Order: sequence, then structure tokens, then C-alpha cells
Amino acid sequence: MKYSLWTFAVLAAFSISSCQVPNSVKIDEAGIIPIPTSISSSAGVFELAPTSSIQLIGEGDDLSRVGNFLADKLRPATGFEIPVSNENGDLILELVSGSASEKYNINISSDQVKITSTSAAGLYYGMQTLIKALPVEIENTSKVDAEWMIGNGIIEDQPEFSYRGAMLDVARHFISIEDVKHYIDQMGSLKLNYLHLHLSDDQGWRIEIKSWPKLTEIGGKTEVGGTEGGFFTQEDYKEIIQYAADRFITIVPEIDMPGHTNAALAAYAELNPGVNLPDGDFATMTEGKIDFDILDKNPQPAELYTGIEVGFSTFATNKEITYTFVEDVIKELVALTPGPYIHIGGDESHVTEKDDYIYFVERVQEIVIKYGKTSIGWDEIATAKLAPGTVAQFWALEENAKLAKEQGNQILMSPAKRAYLDMQYDSTSRLGLHWAAYIELDDSYNWDPATYADGINKSDILGVEAPLWTETITNRSDIEYMAFPRLAALAEVAWSSSERRNWDDFKKRVALQGKRWDINGIEFYRSPKVDW
Repeated sequence: MKYSLWTFAVLAAFSISSCQVPNSVKIDEAGIIPIPTSISSSAGVFELAPTSSIQLIGEGDDLSRVGNFLADKLRPATGFEIPVSNENGDLILELVSGSASEKYNINISSDQVKITSTSAAGLYYGMQTLIKALPVEIENTSKVDAEWMIGNGIIEDQPEFSYRGAMLDVARHFISIEDVKHYIDQMGSLKLNYLHLHLSDDQGWRIEIKSWPKLTEIGGKTEVGGTEGGFFTQEDYKEIIQYAADRFITIVPEIDMPGHTNAALAAYAELNPGVNLPDGDFATMTEGKIDFDILDKNPQPAELYTGIEVGFSTFATNKEITYTFVEDVIKELVALTPGPYIHIGGDESHVTEKDDYIYFVERVQEIVIKYGKTSIGWDEIATAKLAPGTVAQFWALEENAKLAKEQGNQILMSPAKRAYLDMQYDSTSRLGLHWAAYIELDDSYNWDPATYADGINKSDILGVEAPLWTETITNRSDIEYMAFPRLAALAEVAWSSSERRNWDDFKKRVALQGKRWDINGIEFYRSPKVDW
């Protein structure tokens, strides 16, 4: 039989094409967010199969939990059993010796995928990267007919900052425990590791304090707009802490003071400064104004507040009862909170006299230290003398950040013009405010914490946090619309080096992430900056 040259060419082309693996994507094109430190692709693929299993190398409950997380993520869409054990498997999670860090490596060959780290947290972050290297269909919660392939190669990765956070304001509008957990799940997938809960403000007190029960009985009753509020019992709070810890996320509780305290002042009149009058009577301060029609031997409780103005409330900084109250609250919070930080607020305390403010901040820091924790406060606290270790959270004024640095203290970067998730995307956004800026997706992405503020260098920075204030936010759908996709951008700012980050590349990767959010029912904002 004779064959023409054309026939040989066709056969050769068919032979080559039949060796190509359909639906396989090189790992450096997989849309991984945050982008890893380095990715090197090689020929070939690993294919997840019905016989695939997870092998754990090392000891500890944390290792087992990561293995089970991975299996639970892979099983629904694949329909595979994916057993987890210490026996041989093609998906290997190995704890290696060395100083514990969040660094991890992934080695993908045609025979196996191996994730190694010196910590279970590192393995967890590697697991999240592995999931994003698989086809987006892996996000489905029921079986999908697909080929579960990952391009071969090596990923080496570690975070740029040790603190990579998000803040959720549960005070302006109360956010349910189920929705907080949902937010924690999304944070974990983006390798964020601190959740700051803003638990008190003028509009509501959201954490049960057993020694001061009216804080929630009265202060927790309402929220912005006058709708019914709510609060976390101490058991609820412990449940949130455990749920977060299982995902290597640390809870940072905030009690904002001495301003933003109207809910507490409505619950306990004795915390209200009032005004000393010549005859020894008092007049109550309401929204920063003295009401001389209310005269009594004791200050009156403040009225519950459901608006969104700021700066009108303050604790009585010159009364010992105030510090008894603060110590009781901190003592109970510390007993519930295993993480290292207590956030003491300190912002926008406009009606507190400057000397009184300084005295209050310095004294409250000492209470936090007494109970073995470290204070974080909004950048205004740097106008006082900071205790060693206290962290100033930069949101507004560079000069305050510099004051913190000059005192030898670190800074948590949350500039409102870049990191505030409650700011509108543009003038057409259905939710949010814009007093700081309109913040489109590229604004969230295109900034460098290490160069953002003059005189503040990377060595001065503890990390990055993305706050979500809830004046206009009432439910999960609202949270998702305001947080996503910007939280993904800010997670990459916190995790990935500035040298690795590129806006044009991120646009492509976040478009793939959008497909994952769609599958998961995340109602994210479809920025016109991205081809979704």
C-alpha cells in the first residue's frame, strides 16, 4: 500500500493532537488569586481520578483537618470518594521539619501532587492554591462530568505580610452568625488570616458582656434605620472563633471607645460624662450638645441612635466607673478570645477633650496589657503615648501613622481611599458611601502598602486590612456586592509582592475567579474594568 506525503502529514497531525490533553490548563494560566511567589510550568498533566486519595505525612489534628477540607472540596463535583489517610496516595500533604511559617511548595507531576510546608496553615494555603489550579467546575456542589486536570509544574509561595485581614462592621447593622461564617469561608479561600469584628458603635452593642447585661438588652436592640438589631451571645462568639480558627483565621474583637459609644451610654447612664454644674447637678450631653432641660443628681442615659453621623458621643474619661467598665469588658473578651489582639477603637472621638482622650487611650492600653493582649487602635491613638507593641491602624492621616512609627510601633494599613469596601465603586453603585473616594477595582489593586504613605516603609507595616462598614449594608447579598471583587484585589495586595502583581494579569485571573463566584452564588459586582 502506498501513502502520499499528505497522508503521512495527516496521520502525524492526528497522532500529535491525540496526545494533547483536552481541557488542561498550564498552572501559570489557571487564574490563581493571590498570585504565588513563583510558578514554573512543565510538560504533562496530573489527572484527578476515581482512585485518587489524600496521603497525610506528619502528625496533628490540624494536618488531618486540612486533609479533610481538601477531600470535602473535591468530592461533590468529582463524585470521587477521595479517602484521607496515612497510606500512599496521589494527593500528598506533608508537614516538613523547620521553623513554622506560612510558606508552602506544590510539586505537580503526572503521578502525584505534593504540597509541603512547615505548618498546617501553609498546607491550608497550598490547598487553596491547588483548588484554584483545577477547572472552575470543581466549585460545584453536585457531580459534574468533567476531566479534572492540572498542568504539571512547581509553585513556591509565601506571604508578603503576616497580617492579612478583613473587618466586618456588625454594629451599624447586625450581621448574623451564618453570614459571618460565610464571609470567613471567602476569606479563607483568599488566604486572609485575620477577621476584625467591629462589635460596638453608636448604633448598637453586639457582644454579650455578662457583668454588664444591659449592653445587649438595651444597646443591642436596634441598628441603623431603626430596624431590629441583635447581638452575639458569648457562645455565638466562641462558635465564630472556632469556625475561623479551623480556617487559620484569627478573630480580632473591637470595642470602639471613648467615642462611638452611644449604645453603651444608652444602656448605662453612669458612663455618660454629663456636665458638672455649679450646684453639683448634671446636664446630659446628647449628640455633642448640652441639654440643660435634663437636670438630675446623675447623668441620664443617652437615647438610642439609629442614624449614621459620627463624633457626638464619648465616655466619661474622668470617672473611675468608666475604667471599671472597660476592664470588665476587656476581661470577658480576653477570656473568650485566644488571638493576641484587642482592638480599642479610638477614632472620631470629636467631643472628647484632647487631654482626656490621651489619658483614656494610655490607661486602656495598660488594661489590655494587664490581661496579656496587645492593643490595636485607629490611627488617632498615635497622638497618645503608645505602649510597646500597640498597633496603629492607618485609615485617615499619614501624620498619625508617622507618629506611631516614631514611637517604634507598627502600622496596619487600611487607607480609606484604597481599602474601604463600603465606598461606592462609582456614582451609580446601588450601595455604599463616597466620603473617602469612589473605589473601582483597579483602585483597590493598584497601590503598594510599602510606598503609599511618605516615610512609612515595609518594615514599619504589620499588614493590610480591608474594612467593610455597614451603614448601607443589611444582608449577605449587600456584603457580597461591596466586598467582591475588591476583597480579592486587596488579598493579593496583602499576600503577593509588588514585583509579582500586574493589573492586566489580575484582570484575567479575576475573570476566572468570577466564574467560581458564579457557581458559588456569590453576588459580586461585575466591574466594567474586567471582561467577565
